[in-house]
Amino acid sequence: METATSVPTRMSTTRRAPEIQTTTGNTFGCLIRFALANIRRRPERFVLSVLGIALAIACVTIVRTIASSLAITGADSVDDVVGGAQLWVVPAAGVHYDNDVRALVADGAAPVITVPAGWRAQRILSGVTTVGNTSVSVRGSSEVPSAEAVLAPDLAARLSVASGGTIDVGGRKLTAVVSGSGESLKVSTELAHALVGDNGWWTVHAPPGAEKRRGLGETFGAAVGLPSATDPSVQPDPGGTGLVYDTVGGSGPLTFEQKYSALFSGKVTSSTLGLISTVGLVLGFVIAVSSFLAAVAERKREFGIMSSIGLADEVLYFFLVESAMVFVAAYVLGVLGAGVAVALTVPGIATLTAWGQASGMVAAFLPAMAIVGALVPVHRLLQQRPVDLLGAR
Repeated sequence: METATSVPTRMSTTRRAPEIQTTTGNTFGCLIRFALANIRRRPERFVLSVLGIALAIACVTIVRTIASSLAITGADSVDDVVGGAQLWVVPAAGVHYDNDVRALVADGAAPVITVPAGWRAQRILSGVTTVGNTSVSVRGSSEVPSAEAVLAPDLAARLSVASGGTIDVGGRKLTAVVSGSGESLKVSTELAHALVGDNGWWTVHAPPGAEKRRGLGETFGAAVGLPSATDPSVQPDPGGTGLVYDTVGGSGPLTFEQKYSALFSGKVTSSTLGLISTVGLVLGFVIAVSSFLAAVAERKREFGIMSSIGLADEVLYFFLVESAMVFVAAYVLGVLGAGVAVALTVPGIATLTAWGQASGMVAAFLPAMAIVGALVPVHRLLQQRPVDLLGAR
């Protein structure tokens, strides 16, 4: 009787790299361990790559933070001026944002108009004065008593004055009333005229029931003899008498305040500073690709061995993981450094909200940069046969 003989089972002889072989857990954990091992072997390259990319990220974050801060400032400034009014009638000389006083200021006398029946308009005098040693925006209001000065908490803090205290404005001792928002000091119309003359603008409310109607600017402008616009980028004619801004009649999804804030941020991103930040971001990307190309050139034999035993995919995944580590470290260092730099250089307009928006925008570019930064050198590597990689010196 013949006895059955056992057929030897063929055992797999595939072996993994030492870093992968000794790692417990899933494949991603293996790749993390493998990438960290390579970073420890070449810490100087990792540090230099991170610093180079972090510097580029910091440049972009600084510019975007300033742009976002100005956008927020622009929207808040327009809202402070317009309030609930539908129309804003500015002088022929226009208005401008004064960085020193942190508010919009009129550059000329408010237009002389006759308000049509049914409309409600308020003339507001606007200019700059000095309180103590601090320049402030001053506005006249018929609603403020002659013995009082109304200022928001932020301005009160700048002037070191408390509600009920005394403040010297134009040589007059006024009682401070801390209330509202914005950065302007509100005084009586008579005192404002003594300080800034006729400079100012009008805010106009539409007749009841017509507040949301389209074409309010054109209707009011035709009645008072002034041109109108819904786009804040349109400037009044210096040779004219003024311009009516329609804050509700514009087309598109953006409000008048959002369009005005876009003008603020656009001045930064389209300036030389914005160009420098873009160049810096490109240079950071070049640094990353160059670093990985150098890493590939040094480790051809190692990756040739991995490819020859069927671990070509791991080569790609390894570079993706290592590039992600480099970019994450550079991102954290870059955005934190940018936050410190902006807080020290422009503390007057820098806000955590603006920094957060800028950091989020920069973070959106990181996955693409990390993938491309790894794929470019790995693609060149995988185009070669394993035997060619093993023969590299």
